[in-house]
Amino acid sequence: MTDNAAGFGRTAVLMGGTSAEREVSLNSGNAVLKGLLRRGVDAHPVDARDGLIDQLQQGGFDRVFIILHGRGGEDGVVQATLQSLGLPYTGSGVAASSLGMDKYRCKLLWTALGLPTPPFVMIKDKMDLAAAEALGFPLMIKPVHEGSSIGMTRVDDARILAEAWEEAARYDSEVMAERWVTGSEYTASVLGDRALPLIRLETPRTFYDYDAKYREDSTRYHCPAGLTDEREQALRNLALKAFRTIGATGWGRVDLLVDEAGQPWLIEVNTVPGMTDHSLVPMAAKAAGIDFDELVWRILEMG
Repeated sequence: MTDNAAGFGRTAVLMGGTSAEREVSLNSGNAVLKGLLRRGVDAHPVDARDGLIDQLQQGGFDRVFIILHGRGGEDGVVQATLQSLGLPYTGSGVAASSLGMDKYRCKLLWTALGLPTPPFVMIKDKMDLAAAEALGFPLMIKPVHEGSSIGMTRVDDARILAEAWEEAARYDSEVMAERWVTGSEYTASVLGDRALPLIRLETPRTFYDYDAKYREDSTRYHCPAGLTDEREQALRNLALKAFRTIGATGWGRVDLLVDEAGQPWLIEVNTVPGMTDHSLVPMAAKAAGIDFDELVWRILEMG
């Protein structure tokens, strides 16, 4: 172990958990664990599903690398737990994590501050379906507090709107409708005080859903994204502003769409993005000359 690595002390790599993204988190966590071990960090896997507080207290840990996706890990809950235990951790704090996980309230904040995001409404019950229709079709129906595109459906007309709402409601008590944006999909990874090179996503599927993210080999990732330097920098700056607006820090990812008229639209913030072999943050970091092991080192260093 190097002297620098020793400075981190005994490090817990917090993964797994109980959310719908457990499988992805375990894959991400194992990749992070291996990267830290290769850099000489005294890193140990901790599955948040199994008596988390006891594991942390009995493990003698000095800090935590959070690689939990979804509710219970990315929404401020585990961050608050770690703060109460006095353990330093990677990524955003309690409030920013909560806002990032809450797509509806994150968009309320962006809208209030004049940042561009597609029109949206909350669907609390069937009475709200009319308000969703008023946004105009197509629509994206999504659970407010899920990630990895879980429970999301594109709706082209009123016939399947109720069905899409019911599908999303299987995953979350809060569901929202968002006006569909036809155009190009980009993602901006954030590391410290900078946005990394943009990635443009292409998939033959209806949208960049769970299968396109983690299972399909047909998804295409373009980095460089094919933009002019000026346009690339403008979108990176917008993503960084959106990230900072909710108080997010350390590292993360901002997803956005650019419509056929060239107007960018912010979609969501991920405060603990994936770190699997299909994941976007490591891809963007590589384009910036940062290999995976250096990436996880820097994230841990900022924690």
